[in-house]
Amino acid sequence: MIYSDLSLSQKLERTEARANADFVKTRARLDPVSGAAWTEVGGAYAMFDGVESPLTQTFGLGVFEDASAEQLDVLESFFKERNAPIFHEVSPMADQAILALLVGRGYRPIELTSVMYRDLTIHRPESVRLNPAINTRIVVDHEVDLWARTSAAAWTAENPALGEFMLKFGTVSAQCSGAFPYIAELDGEAIATGMLFIYDEVCILAGASTIPDARNRGAQNALLSDRLRCATEQGCKMAIMGAAPGSQSQKNAQKNGFQIAYTRIKWQMFS
Repeated sequence: MIYSDLSLSQKLERTEARANADFVKTRARLDPVSGAAWTEVGGAYAMFDGVESPLTQTFGLGVFEDASAEQLDVLESFFKERNAPIFHEVSPMADQAILALLVGRGYRPIELTSVMYRDLTIHRPESVRLNPAINTRIVVDHEVDLWARTSAAAWTAENPALGEFMLKFGTVSAQCSGAFPYIAELDGEAIATGMLFIYDEVCILAGASTIPDARNRGAQNALLSDRLRCATEQGCKMAIMGAAPGSQSQKNAQKNGFQIAYTRIKWQMFS
């Protein structure tokens, strides 16, 4: 039995931190003038991917070492030197003293995330096809642009202003060292994307998106099951993912064997 405790949190938070650091390193390699960088302080990973990037934040604060004012001084300087906002994703498995420490330094909670996991050693994942006409596969190197364009088209359907940002974001994501960028096709046309990251024996499922005209046709169910099967074949023993509490994404994950490990709080410094 896997318990929702500090040990599990360390595994989940470190894996997510590694994925974000992988992205930042890839951004720095592909775009050296971006200033993308990361550092580790007290077991927490701090990433800078630009002032507007959702990856500019920390993971793991307080779960490897009790958070201290000295650690926060260093982390805050990392972001302030880059004129970036300061965000920390904080596990509830960290010592509860971290709450007063953050409040006292001008932080406020702004977001909640259900952190979920699935033990891949109990039931071997199988391919699920609600729609047999849908095919999924990992894109090859020359299809990075196809993956990025499909992902961006899906993510920005309701907000076209994000188009350029999401296109660049997807282009970097698909070229990370731990990435397996999946695409779903219907009648030979790309309609959805999903990302699989693998680090040692743990994988992360992320980047699920479907273009509006192809939604509710089973693409994401196919992508989910096929990514889990691939991860198992690669030797993974655990899969993780995050979602907004009570969201459809959380419900879909629970239908596919994921359990909620805990609800994580995202904190932002306001003063």
